Amino acid sequence: MCYHKYIMKRERVNKILDILEETYPDAECALNHENVYQLIIAVALSAQTTDVSVNKVTPDLFKAYPTPEALAKADTETVAGYIRKIGMYKTKSRNIVNLAAKLVEDFGGQVPDDYDKLVSLPGVGRKTANVVLSVGFGQQRIAVDTHVFRVSNRIGLVDEKDVLKTELALMETIPEERWSRTHHSLIFHGRNCCAARNPKCETCSIKDYCEEYKGK
Repeated sequence: MCYHKYIMKRERVNKILDILEETYPDAECALNHENVYQLIIAVALSAQTTDVSVNKVTPDLFKAYPTPEALAKADTETVAGYIRKIGMYKTKSRNIVNLAAKLVEDFGGQVPDDYDKLVSLPGVGRKTANVVLSVGFGQQRIAVDTHVFRVSNRIGLVDEKDVLKTELALMETIPEERWSRTHHSLIFHGRNCCAARNPKCETCSIKDYCEEYKGK
């Protein structure tokens, strides 16, 4: 009986993921970047702000500091001027300068493809490290941001109360080969349909599988 329930759950999960992939075929990282250095800086800047806002400030930032070596030598107040339009810009300017300095000092100016090394960098937490490993290095990862946390718990993929437990539960629930794709699909669904307030339930492509919608 338990095995049967597991199979049914896995079938439901895969059906949800199939529909989300069909709904958002172009779901991918929305942060503009040309290399892994630009990616890690952009993701670090995206904390508590939107990707759209980050994309507005990074062109001039990367033009001024095209390499980790250049950013490592930068004055934090000057860097802050480039990113002033995003939240927590003073703290983030210090973080990315220190991040670049550590890349140069400890990793030869190269972004490492190892989780533990990534989270040793200033301003790089679990979510940022997972995004870099997934988008920058092609590893299967699930990075839990506010959208992934909200949507995955709301629809019933998992039932957890914090970000870390949600990530670990999603890793158990979702086939590993689908982790990265699911991360982007859930983000797009959160942005375009399953908003924190006034979600568009009636037009939702997965409403028939959503625990919260079925409970209404």
